[in-house]
Amino acid sequence: MGTAPLLRFDQETLSWDGTAVLEGLSFSVARGERLVLLGRSGSGKSTLLNAIRLKLEAARPAPRLALVPQDPGLVPQLSVFHNAWMGLLDDHSSAYGLRVLLRPPSRERARVAPMLERVGLAGLDRRRVASLSGGQKQRTALARALLRGGDALIADEPVSAVDPRQSGDLLDALAARFPTMVLALHDPARALAVGTRIVGLRAGRIVLDRPTAGLDAAELNRLYEI
Repeated sequence: MGTAPLLRFDQETLSWDGTAVLEGLSFSVARGERLVLLGRSGSGKSTLLNAIRLKLEAARPAPRLALVPQDPGLVPQLSVFHNAWMGLLDDHSSAYGLRVLLRPPSRERARVAPMLERVGLAGLDRRRVASLSGGQKQRTALARALLRGGDALIADEPVSAVDPRQSGDLLDALAARFPTMVLALHDPARALAVGTRIVGLRAGRIVLDRPTAGLDAAELNRLYEI
């Protein structure tokens, strides 16, 4: 008997702001997949990602999830350290979280430091997030996810603000950390490099759903043709 999927949609309609975006959706995600969503802006990628997150959060038992939203969701007044450490916030009591906010123990700084180094932010742990570039803010969100770890990662354009020469290395770091990933990307070449399965969306429909093996960038680029 095969392993049950991590989640499944069965003829479901997904909406955004009261408007149906994906209708009659039948779709599943297997444990251990690195699933990449591709498609033009407005094709339904973010709506599908959000629905996947909600379905996993409602599961019992719920898997441990790490999230990298398109808006990194950082607190600009706090340091890079504090924003990265927030990946562990719900693992601790409110009292301990307040202690870390006011006077971080050295052991917590030591936990965060390797993750900041992995994303190229070594030495910036005390820098306020408000002073960072867009790429550095996105790296902080990636460090937060890497520190949290878990059963699955859901990420919406997680390297869109990062230097293209380094985005592949950061995606590799995520792949090494999470057994299951669902990513929305905009770069077919990166999708082929990191994914095990590609789902292409166009105008609210899944028009491609295949393993990465056998696909090429030219075929994926057709998802972006008008």
